[in-house]
Amino acid sequence: MATITPEKTKNTVEQLETIKETIKTKNVELLHMQFVDIEGTLKQVTVTAEQLDDVVKGETMFDGSSITGFTPINQSDLYLLPDLNTFAVLPWTEEEGYSEARFLCSVTNPDGTLFEGDPRNILKNTVDKAKEKGFSINVGPELEFFLFETDEKNQPTQTVHDKGGYFEPAPYDLGERVRLEIYKTLKKMGFTIEASHHEVAEGQHEINFKFDDALTTADNATTFKWVVKTVAQQFGLRATFMPKPVFGANGNGMHVNMSLFDENAGKNAFYDESDSRQLSETAYSFIAGLLHHVPSFVALTNPLVNSYKRLVPGYEAPCYIAWSSSNRSALVRIPATRGAGTRVEIRCPDPSANPYYAFASIAAAGIDGVEKSLQAPAETVDDIFSMDLAEREERGIDNLPTMLGEAIEALKTGEIGKKVLGEFALNEYVSFKQDEWDSYRIAVTEWELDRYQAKF
Repeated sequence: MATITPEKTKNTVEQLETIKETIKTKNVELLHMQFVDIEGTLKQVTVTAEQLDDVVKGETMFDGSSITGFTPINQSDLYLLPDLNTFAVLPWTEEEGYSEARFLCSVTNPDGTLFEGDPRNILKNTVDKAKEKGFSINVGPELEFFLFETDEKNQPTQTVHDKGGYFEPAPYDLGERVRLEIYKTLKKMGFTIEASHHEVAEGQHEINFKFDDALTTADNATTFKWVVKTVAQQFGLRATFMPKPVFGANGNGMHVNMSLFDENAGKNAFYDESDSRQLSETAYSFIAGLLHHVPSFVALTNPLVNSYKRLVPGYEAPCYIAWSSSNRSALVRIPATRGAGTRVEIRCPDPSANPYYAFASIAAAGIDGVEKSLQAPAETVDDIFSMDLAEREERGIDNLPTMLGEAIEALKTGEIGKKVLGEFALNEYVSFKQDEWDSYRIAVTEWELDRYQAKF
């Protein structure tokens, strides 16, 4: 990875004055300085609103050695640089004469340079490289989640909140009130919500927010998961973005819609009205880059042992490497919208992924295909799930990695991991995930005991 230099801040005097006025009128007393670790888990340091001027200068220090995948104990001091664009008052904290607010932050070194292990900085690095090539990256994710009942200790049970099905309304969809409160909360925090509905599985839901540039969308995805969990807890429920929480049911996906905007031409780089599919050569090469590199970045888009229990035939989750302009059994699909809305949808990612890593790796893979003018294979129009192994082999349709251990090995040997994460972050991530895989691999499960203990 190239050396990361301090970002050119978009924070303006006008923004800061607006924030100060909001803090005054909303009686904000506490500021939560938020960032994510290598898993995408939200962390925060809380300061008082009186410290805003110091906060904006990036003077909030924390112990990086206590954060997964960050610095060793002998180099532990790191700082938080807030992005003023992410300031938001937290609706659930508002009461008479009191409220709290948050900033999402980038992590910096003591000398003011951006810390190379910070996932937000890693995505910014990918965005900057795309800009050098004349592209800006737009992303629209679709995050699914389950709502589970909780026990008397507020711990999640295995009982889903409702028995509703796809697109069903109340009274079957008991999560409607929860989604409505999530919608209201997100709207107050600046989100534009486009759709909300019950998903296929019992207890499963989806709320879609408007696409934006890659960094803003990763920030929004991080905020979205936090808000969903917070609001669900207010209803005595537990929301989970675990990829496959219920055996025999559809899992949680995070389909990622991505497009490139050609800064020089001033238009969507994927659209070409003269093509039979109205797709440009850039779009076809981007698709080819995704298909070529996906085995080596799936450990970033599908990072858990549990992720690979979703990526199996029969539950609408793609597990075969192919593309189509409409076929939902393919890994990469082209939604019907054309013109400015032309985009590529990759369907394997799940919402347990660190969105900064996921969006960066997808963008880097596609742009690599564009740089190298890779040719997309023939479109697959038939249902891949109905094909047997021989037919898939004949058509050259390969499998995604089928387990985390296999995905880790592909990440280590492939191009995208090192290109996107850099050597430091890649080594930290691989080490962390290898430990997770080894822990699972040697565990003795209930399934094994039920199957083997009495028999042998």
